[in-house]
Amino acid sequence: MRHWFSDLTAFQRDPLAFLLERGNSATEPLVPMALGPAPMFLVTDPEIIKPLLKADEGEIDKGRLIHKLRSVVGVSSLTMSGDEYVRRREVLHKYMAKGSVERLTAPMSAEVRAVGARIAKNRSFSPHGALAPLALKMACIALFGRQVLSAADEQTIVAAVRLVEDDLADELFRVVPLMPWESYRRKKRREFARKAMSLVVRRVRDRAHDASVLRALESLGLSDEDLSNEILTMLLTGHHTTGSVAAWLVYHLSTEPGLADAVADEAASITDWSGEIPADRLKNAPISLALVREVLRLYPSAWWFSRETKRDIEFGGRKLRRGTSLIIAPWQLHRDPRHWDEPEKFRLDRSYGNRAYLPFGLGPRACVGMGLAMLELQLIALEFASAYSFGQVTPCPAPRPTPSVTLIPPDMQIEIRIREPARLHASVA
Repeated sequence: MRHWFSDLTAFQRDPLAFLLERGNSATEPLVPMALGPAPMFLVTDPEIIKPLLKADEGEIDKGRLIHKLRSVVGVSSLTMSGDEYVRRREVLHKYMAKGSVERLTAPMSAEVRAVGARIAKNRSFSPHGALAPLALKMACIALFGRQVLSAADEQTIVAAVRLVEDDLADELFRVVPLMPWESYRRKKRREFARKAMSLVVRRVRDRAHDASVLRALESLGLSDEDLSNEILTMLLTGHHTTGSVAAWLVYHLSTEPGLADAVADEAASITDWSGEIPADRLKNAPISLALVREVLRLYPSAWWFSRETKRDIEFGGRKLRRGTSLIIAPWQLHRDPRHWDEPEKFRLDRSYGNRAYLPFGLGPRACVGMGLAMLELQLIALEFASAYSFGQVTPCPAPRPTPSVTLIPPDMQIEIRIREPARLHASVA
């Protein structure tokens, strides 16, 4: 007999497997999930996702699950809605759109090469450990200017995220209250992490360039707290989401036969006389772009997001009462055999015009950092493949990621060595 908590044990045991089992066998667009007293549905029909995300905010909007993130990032563009969200989003989009960030291809590539040189000295590296700070630094170049974060600042952000992410992931779907002592311990951890991150935010504000997104946000008349929340949101999303995907990108460069050589040749074909990859030549690099898109399909860092009904409505063939959560799970949609051939396999011959492909969301609420993330990932693929060869990966095959607030790659070690000179500039343009 089903009750409010019928699915809770299975979900807590393995959320990723639960979503695949429930979503891939769905026969209706909205599948009920019994995870507590509040009604919740998994959205399994990609045809209704765009209308859902474009719905009037008086009917469907960000709700309690997204608002729980405020305990870390406060009230920011990630967790707010309405006219103020639109106002801030317009500024953020101006600095993170593809056309805006491509002018920074050279300094971003330089950071990739610097990180590659450091990790190559050790003969092996942890892809997530090395590439999450790199993604953070590349995002800072685009948003605030070069040399804004020190190595200590990067380590502080990474350590602070690790301190609170598992607690927050647990609380997002928790229906049974924590014991008072555990609640107190978590509160203290969060306060400590928030204070540590606030010190980094303060230094970013002091060092940001005059033409940075920070100065544009200041022109909106935001309070000091609002500005700090926006900076913190950009730092955390810039580090954790792109960094996690980058780890899987290098994993597949290391494990797919011939892929690293093909991307190295592609990098050589678009590199100019000075050794740089001009932004306008990235469109002539289809292999690296397909690699990025396929890794985003298999490992979307935002493995789920949600909306909540603000009044009683009819949607997806159901009558939904106020306060109903609608869960959209790219992890499930990207691995549904009804929408993809061999969904569990890594393949570069796919088309990504599929409505079930949404690693950055969809419509007016799509991730504002999409252009920046795509550029970062393609540059990492091209620069790493052109300079290095990869050896043994441990463990291989890698286990599935851990579903926290984002998808966290497993601990891995990848052997790395400098690529043979004969392959470095095989066909320099």
